[in-house]
Amino acid sequence: MNPTHVPAPAPWARPVTLVGRRVRLEPLELRHLDDLVAVGLDPAIWVWTLARPADRDGLRAWLDAALASAAAGTEVPFATIDLASGRAIGSSRFLNIVPEQRRLEIGWTWIGTAFQRTGANREAKLLQLAHAFDDLGANRVEFKTDSRNEQSRTALLGIGATFEGIFRNHMIMPSGRLRHSAYYSVVVEEWPAVRARLETLLGRQ
Repeated sequence: MNPTHVPAPAPWARPVTLVGRRVRLEPLELRHLDDLVAVGLDPAIWVWTLARPADRDGLRAWLDAALASAAAGTEVPFATIDLASGRAIGSSRFLNIVPEQRRLEIGWTWIGTAFQRTGANREAKLLQLAHAFDDLGANRVEFKTDSRNEQSRTALLGIGATFEGIFRNHMIMPSGRLRHSAYYSVVVEEWPAVRARLETLLGRQ
């Protein structure tokens, strides 16, 4: 695939439902809160993030912030729905959306502990990347994670993203620690190979 040299119109990334074989990504709404509370209060899920929801009120505050960003048009948050049960098991979103440069970030991704290493998160990434490149005509999709988060960094390399470097002292974490952020990306020229890799990993022939 070749890059697109014409800026995209705004609004560019909009709420949409994306359906795979394991999961469905649908616009995040307040009605997803009960499901997310049931799977989303394990502290291990949030150890690397700016959010620290420890109870229903905390997760409601996280959800309200996501919905406020959606209403402002700055982010597109999704609920990750397990197709087998029909229940929300996590979330992800598009953020740092720059239509005039045809780039965006996939981030704020989390999934309930019981659904990790099931292919659900990997398929969600495939759905988001496919929408970004195939439907929106993105030239670049980026990811960032705490430089100490080896699990996330390994997973990003595993899907075929390219490591680009470390942004030092990038964020102040709730503990007061200065976080260095590791940046990764997939660019449009790489997308066919990344798609093929993800489909193979998910067992799609």
